[in-house]
Amino acid sequence: MARIVVLGAGIAGHTAASHLRRKLQRKHEVVVISPNWNYQWIPSNIWVGIGRMTHADTTFPLEPLYKRKGIQFKQARVLSFYPEGSSDEPIPYVLVEYVYGDKEGEKEKVTYDYLINATGPKLAFEMTPGLNPGTNKVYSVCTYHHAEQAWGSLDELIKKCKASDEKVSILIGTGHPKATCQGAAFEYILNVESELRKHGVRDKVDLTWISNEYTLGDFGMDGMLLSYGGSVLGSQELVEMVFRDRNIHWILQAGVSKVEDGKVSYETLAGEFKTETFDFAMLIPAFSGHGFTAFDKEGNDITDRLFKGFMIVDADYKPRPYEEWSVQDWPETYQNPSYPNIFAPGIAFAPPHSISRPRKSTNGTDIFPSPPRTGMPSGIMGKLVADNIIHMIKTGDKTMKHRGSMGNMGAACIASAGYGMTKGNAISMTTFPIVPDYNKYENSGGRSLKKTFGEMGLAGHWVKLLLHYAFLYKAKMRPLWWIIPE
Repeated sequence: MARIVVLGAGIAGHTAASHLRRKLQRKHEVVVISPNWNYQWIPSNIWVGIGRMTHADTTFPLEPLYKRKGIQFKQARVLSFYPEGSSDEPIPYVLVEYVYGDKEGEKEKVTYDYLINATGPKLAFEMTPGLNPGTNKVYSVCTYHHAEQAWGSLDELIKKCKASDEKVSILIGTGHPKATCQGAAFEYILNVESELRKHGVRDKVDLTWISNEYTLGDFGMDGMLLSYGGSVLGSQELVEMVFRDRNIHWILQAGVSKVEDGKVSYETLAGEFKTETFDFAMLIPAFSGHGFTAFDKEGNDITDRLFKGFMIVDADYKPRPYEEWSVQDWPETYQNPSYPNIFAPGIAFAPPHSISRPRKSTNGTDIFPSPPRTGMPSGIMGKLVADNIIHMIKTGDKTMKHRGSMGNMGAACIASAGYGMTKGNAISMTTFPIVPDYNKYENSGGRSLKKTFGEMGLAGHWVKLLLHYAFLYKAKMRPLWWIIPE
């Protein structure tokens, strides 16, 4: 009998646990540990943030589902890792602390045969002073709670605009010099712009995009060339076209360093220190590791064998100049090299390097996006890791049969640009590969133009809405859920 412990119940963790339970006999235990009671479909938080959905539309409770499916659930947070166990009992375990219920505050050693660290990122709002959601007129859509909070404030601002001719300012983008997830902010600014038009107050709002990107459309992936409408278009040109059409201003190469009441301070790559005022802002925070520690069986600190911020996996972490980085540096199995029974899919793994070119301001501040690893890639990695563990359990073969690097993995993204069955809009994009391969696709920016393309229109909104329901159906493990791809 094997015991597989999954840390985290987001896209990567929940996907892994679902496939493990479906494919393994019940004599094998699947245990999920998460501080969150609910599963949330994060891509739809942008619609919660404009009042088109509520948290009830994007979440469901985990424990009842897991109980029905034969998955153990512990609502707890991870404190530390003991991959060798202790000198008295050499069985690997994680130390956790319960965060809810009768056991709240209690600590427990949870042993495992295989461990999947799918804890995702820490939303590091504290890395930017004053960025805490709900303070200083700044908000977030990173969780459903944050998104509902954002809509409450945005709704009040819209009412204020309807009652007055006074102009207001809205600022949306990234809230840290190395923040990622520009895609979520991009979707949100387009949806906010659409809502302002629907409420008849667009002319009363100055809408501005602020980002650490070097150019528009970088998205933490160094931008892309894509097939669009029968021609080849750069993502920079596409985003600029969309922003100009909607009268959205932009501030680029900006590292936000502080937020005060209705004001952000930021540094530019040119080394200038500037400020921007606003009446409402939604800024994505930095993502960081959770600060986990690890110890060997003698109690010695071995954190650096498991973590470098995020978890160390089968990547090439050798420092080298940007020009010498390679698509081959990226992991394929998400397996820790020191402890081969530990895996880290999704945002939990430490990337070997950024995808966008690293840039420093003249003052020495890093200002560029960190690499994105959310959404579809996280689901693919979660299933890949589960399949490798299933193979090892069933055959005893430790060979990693299932592999998938972000350098040979594609991603589909539908960026919502406005909600509505007849007036909705979305920009549909596919990218292959996610990490550009400049040797294989040297004439097209490191990506295949046959598999990297974009379209814009109402049909994209219908597809995104369909995917909202399809992926919640899949996450709830309804009949034949596994037919729906990651």
